[in-house]
Amino acid sequence: MRILRGAYLARTTRSRRLCRDSTDAERILWAALRGRQLDGLKFVRREPIGPYFADFVCRDAKLVVELDGGQHADSAYDERRDAAISEAGYRILRLWNNEVLGNVEGALMTIARAARSAGERGGEG
Repeated sequence: MRILRGAYLARTTRSRRLCRDSTDAERILWAALRGRQLDGLKFVRREPIGPYFADFVCRDAKLVVELDGGQHADSAYDERRDAAISEAGYRILRLWNNEVLGNVEGALMTIARAARSAGERGGEG
């Protein structure tokens, strides 16, 4: 077993817990994104960016994909979080859980388009 350094251990533990406690929409989307299944893009999940954890991240395209339920409507926390993630150089794409649950193919097309447009700008967004 590999021993992690202090700061990384806490983040890794939290990331693993978030993965384990994923919503149905997150599990469905992850099954479609993992292993470079979407246009060869590598996505990771529960990636720490600053003090926040992004749902899904394509590092090469500098794209963060967030899945939201109703609790995120008009959230001041999400505004602060989005500002910090944007400051780190990432573009944020927000999708509703029901969009993924009702039309995963449409959600994947939206993600692929966003990743391509980010790539065309050199990852800047």
